Amino acid sequence: MNESEIPPDGRPVDVYLDLLRIRMETEDYRLLLSVVEPVLRAIDEEQLPTLDFALDGQDADQLPQEIRDEAALVIATAVTGRLDNEVIEIHTEETGPVRVVTDATTASDPERLGEIADYLRERHRQNEELRGIAEASGLPTDF
Repeated sequence: MNESEIPPDGRPVDVYLDLLRIRMETEDYRLLLSVVEPVLRAIDEEQLPTLDFALDGQDADQLPQEIRDEAALVIATAVTGRLDNEVIEIHTEETGPVRVVTDATTASDPERLGEIADYLRERHRQNEELRGIAEASGLPTDF
C-alpha cells in the first residue's frame, strides 16, 4: 500500500492496524494492542521520551517474536508515517543478532546495512566502556 491509497482522514498507523486486525488472530491482535496502545497514546500526546517501551525487558520475553516485530512496525509507522517499514536482523560478533526496523530501501541496500552494523558495533563498544566505568565507580551497570 502506498500513500495514495490511504484515505484522506486516515493516519498510516490506523490503516496499518486495520490491516493487522484483519490478518491476525483475535487474541494475537489484542495482545499487540496491549503493547502498542500506551506507546501510540504517548506519541499522540508528544510524551514519547518519558515512556518505557514494553518491547524490551522481562515483559518482552513473554511476547511471541511475531507480536514484538509487529509492535515495532506499528510504532515505526506511527513515528514515520511510512507503511514500508521492515524488521531486519543484523548480526555482529560483538552483539549477536539485533532486530532493527528500517524502511524497505535501506533493508535492501547492503552498504546501508553495513553502516548500521558499524553503528551497532560502536554503540556496543561505548556501552561496554560506560559499563566498566560504572562498575569501577560502584554504580549500577544494568543500563
